[in-house]
Amino acid sequence: MNLFLIPFALPILPQIYDITMFKSITLFCALCCIGCSNALLTNPMTASTTTKSPTIKPTINPIGVPDRAYVTNDIKTPDPIPIEGQEGALELMRSGRLYRYNVAPGEDSVVSLCEKEIVAYTGHKYCVALNSCGSALMLLLKTTGLPVGGKVISNAFTFGAVPSAIEHAGGKAVYVESTMDMIIDTEDLEKKLKSNPDCKHVLISHMRGKVADMDTIKHLCDKYDAILLEDCAHSLGVQYKNKHSGHHGIACAISAQSYKMINSGEGGFLLTDDADIAAQTAVYAGAYEGLSAKHATVPPKEAFKDYPVTIPNYSLRMSNLAAAVIRPQIKTLDERIAKYNARYVALVNDLENRVGDHMYIPQLDSGVSLMVHDSVQFCLDAKFTPTMLQEFLDECSDHGLPVENFGHKTNARNFVNWGFAPAEDPLPKTATMLSRACDVRMPLMWEDEDFEDMANVLVESIEKVLGDHGML
Repeated sequence: MNLFLIPFALPILPQIYDITMFKSITLFCALCCIGCSNALLTNPMTASTTTKSPTIKPTINPIGVPDRAYVTNDIKTPDPIPIEGQEGALELMRSGRLYRYNVAPGEDSVVSLCEKEIVAYTGHKYCVALNSCGSALMLLLKTTGLPVGGKVISNAFTFGAVPSAIEHAGGKAVYVESTMDMIIDTEDLEKKLKSNPDCKHVLISHMRGKVADMDTIKHLCDKYDAILLEDCAHSLGVQYKNKHSGHHGIACAISAQSYKMINSGEGGFLLTDDADIAAQTAVYAGAYEGLSAKHATVPPKEAFKDYPVTIPNYSLRMSNLAAAVIRPQIKTLDERIAKYNARYVALVNDLENRVGDHMYIPQLDSGVSLMVHDSVQFCLDAKFTPTMLQEFLDECSDHGLPVENFGHKTNARNFVNWGFAPAEDPLPKTATMLSRACDVRMPLMWEDEDFEDMANVLVESIEKVLGDHGML
């Protein structure tokens, strides 16, 4: 008999089951439910909460041994929200106080507490929490005086949100070549600064957390009288010469979008040591009238001048709900970074030992003292034709591992897809790099052996394509 039906059958079988037996069997059934149900788990940070894809049965060779590796976990698995964040969000929903300014005088909102913890981690003086990193990027430009139609020099390799923010702020993007290490080419940066003397803004994007030679970049910006800003959406936790990223520019932005190191679905922070930028940002975000007094990481009232009546309110505030789920994740950043980095080293060593002649793995700038490797990138060797590259992607996908090509015709990281902010000059170095550049996430909740499967799928897919073309 089905165990779940026994308790309901008992009342009609008194001649067989007395009340003592009823209690015993009911308890047994409850324990069975608990033992087999992931829904009753109380710790979402355990590996058992990893979302599993349907298991794919590998093909079997004639001697009965699987002949290819498969990945059976979901590559899109985000980091779960810790229990503390879940409970904090639930308490806020019970209270209804989701608006950051719905607090008593002298009381810090959940957003203010989150901003305090962010600046304690990054070392910045001021912080304004926003609804997205895209909003933060746009406000970096607005608060530093970008005129309508003003030029903004930025990486040719970045996510489409960066040129979108430039367009949102009323600017015109000018793109700089990127190297095979997926960072901005400082020689081309100087060329673009020379050829665009009217450009007074440089927005450097640390794509996939890869920080370029920031000392040289800062020197060039100073030399050509340009304001340096940093997109640190991907570089939370990354250190340059033992200091958190985002301190070479006058201000920076970090992200709390789902696939970043802190996850609130959407969210962002503008960080700066400049009082005027911080005051403007708070007002643009929605600190109208005297609401700046309810911030904990902005300058004193005098810094706000007449901004509440001269700057528009764009209503870009972060909600208490988003901040509640972010706060406990800040506490575990260093622990998670260490785990990501250890797995990355093991994966890259395996790839280099087995197929290092067929790929190039980007190298870090010498100034990077701490990296955050929550994903892996590599460029396939030049011998891979576009057809062979697609065959490699298909092989990986067929074996459970989606691999992105940055240069794909639909990829939002490919500058040719930015029709709203097109490149006016050729970018051959970036185009070449993107055409062979591959990107794979490294989900935190996977087990170590899942990354062994990942390495095997990548290696075997490369070898399969090369073998099919008589090049192995």
